[in-house]
Amino acid sequence: MKSVVVIVLLYVVMVVPWRVCCQQKGLHVNMTLIQNAHATTALCLDGSLPAYHLHRGYGAGQNNWLLQFEGGGWCNDLASCLDRAQSRRGSTRYMTKWEAFNGILTNDSSLNPDFYNWNRVKLRYCDGASFTGDAVFNNKTTTLYFKGQKIWEAIIQDLLPKGLGKAHKALLSGCSAGGLATFHHCDNFAKYLPSNASVKCLSDAGFFLDGRDISLNHTMRYFVRSLVEFQGVEQNLNRNCTSTLFFPDLCFFPQYALRYISTPFFILNSAYDVYQFRHILVPPSADMQGHWNHCKLDPAACTPDQINILQGFRHYMLATLRPFYIYSGRGGMFINSCFAHCQSESQDTWFADDSPRVNNKTIAEAVGDWYFSRNRSKEIDCAYPCDTTCHNNIPQSQVT
Repeated sequence: MKSVVVIVLLYVVMVVPWRVCCQQKGLHVNMTLIQNAHATTALCLDGSLPAYHLHRGYGAGQNNWLLQFEGGGWCNDLASCLDRAQSRRGSTRYMTKWEAFNGILTNDSSLNPDFYNWNRVKLRYCDGASFTGDAVFNNKTTTLYFKGQKIWEAIIQDLLPKGLGKAHKALLSGCSAGGLATFHHCDNFAKYLPSNASVKCLSDAGFFLDGRDISLNHTMRYFVRSLVEFQGVEQNLNRNCTSTLFFPDLCFFPQYALRYISTPFFILNSAYDVYQFRHILVPPSADMQGHWNHCKLDPAACTPDQINILQGFRHYMLATLRPFYIYSGRGGMFINSCFAHCQSESQDTWFADDSPRVNNKTIAEAVGDWYFSRNRSKEIDCAYPCDTTCHNNIPQSQVT
């Protein structure tokens, strides 16, 4: 009898946890810290080591690389950066050590048919300026490291001897603030790789607009200006862009930097991007009375006047993208009309039976057609509410 009890206990202690672990949905990849980052001060806001997650490719994809910038908003002053430094957004000490790889990062060929067997890397975000800052703040009591540019360089240098330096194909991508980072590092990424490699870039929900809010204020422009100044970003923006504009900090916005990018680029964005809806078009400062609260949570609750304003925002996005649409021979785009934010990392929006579609094409199919030059891939959706493939399940809090 005692032996039976012992066997049962061993089963509970050893087998059950294994089953729980292994039955979790999706792939989970361990964190790699860059141990020599101190030498170049390539440090997170709080001084912790930067990190990435690498899942090795195999077979036909063993020499191909996909790098994905993590998103997570920005900080533009001492208070916001101090708060960030004490969270997973500014320190690897608070980050999960195992990261879920879904959507474009999954290793399941039925869910990610074009990139499943590539080397796939998630670059953790801990600087608060889309991997572009290069400064140190020190007021004798507090030290903050704004070293996004150095973190980017340190991660690349760590990956080059692991096979990235011999890549045959490569795709630099990112979501939200990470999607913005692809605009700023795309051409630089190509310079690290062999001259005969096929190198391209993808921004998901990173086409943040320099637009006026509903009060006609440039809320986002002023936010970006303070961010660029506080984190020492301007020196790392595209110099062809900064030398052209009277206000060089505007080159942080993709609509001004895009024309100077020579590497083939794909723009994936919703014309009703949830983050931009809530923070650029209708920021809290422009809606003190909360007239837009219901509309922000559910597009079906928007009034006709609010829908008209949203349609105006869509028209502005399409107008800024028009030169790219017309003149970029190697560019691609997928601009749908779903109320969404970041669609490449979620399986249900990337590639699934009920994924959003434009011209009967999923996002994964559009990106694959563009990357492998299988077909022209510049898809623009009709205006809301025409697209019945959209989920439009807006979460209570949408974070970049």
